[in-house]
Amino acid sequence: MSPLRWTVKSTRALARELARTGRKVSADTIADLLREEGFSLQANAKTIEGSQHTERDAQFRYLNEQARDHRDAGQPVISVDTKKKELVGEFKNNGRQWRPAADPVLVNVHDFVDPQLGKAVPYGIYDLTANTGWVNVGTDHDTAAFAVESIRRWWSGQGRAAYPQATRLLITADAGGSNGYRTRARKLELARLAAGTGLTITVCHLPPGTSKWNKIEHRFVDVGTPPGVVGDAWLSPTLVVTNN
Repeated sequence: MSPLRWTVKSTRALARELARTGRKVSADTIADLLREEGFSLQANAKTIEGSQHTERDAQFRYLNEQARDHRDAGQPVISVDTKKKELVGEFKNNGRQWRPAADPVLVNVHDFVDPQLGKAVPYGIYDLTANTGWVNVGTDHDTAAFAVESIRRWWSGQGRAAYPQATRLLITADAGGSNGYRTRARKLELARLAAGTGLTITVCHLPPGTSKWNKIEHRFVDVGTPPGVVGDAWLSPTLVVTNN
């Protein structure tokens, strides 16, 4: 059987391969033949979940109970996550915009990090009860200290005013990166935050591979911005952006 049957090629590439064997046919004809045989262009579909933990439902029920308990008691519940890091400067972004003819915005040829401007690191905080969002944009690294500092700034700038009687805070996060459950630096920084604010802080990590169910993933949406703008714009019900 010809190895060509098991390769992934475009119709033009298939036409070239056939031409080498003496069979001249156009890419359009190949596309027509493929459609007649029931083929169509399709992207990969993420549907294979893999093995499931036997206590997965119990884990999510516990998370839900914690969130409901805090919310019903008038205590803040926030969902946190570090979003896509962006280069700062004149870099190409996907999409197009209306401009005078033959006058595109000029951007850098290569996407090399500017040593002076660095990268923008957006850390998002979503208040489940108030349905509001807060983004702290850092220009250094996505560290545990940065993550907790972002929560501290949210509390100082928005949380304390929204929950003046609060004594507890529930944080839901994924299980890796600056939010990792094994990161000792994060635990230390959270302890300092609790001591400084007087709040009893509870952190609930979503099981590995399930971070897409974290609430912030469904309420904050990345959208493109013109070249030269720091990072992506974030759409949320209410948005506050700070810089550190």
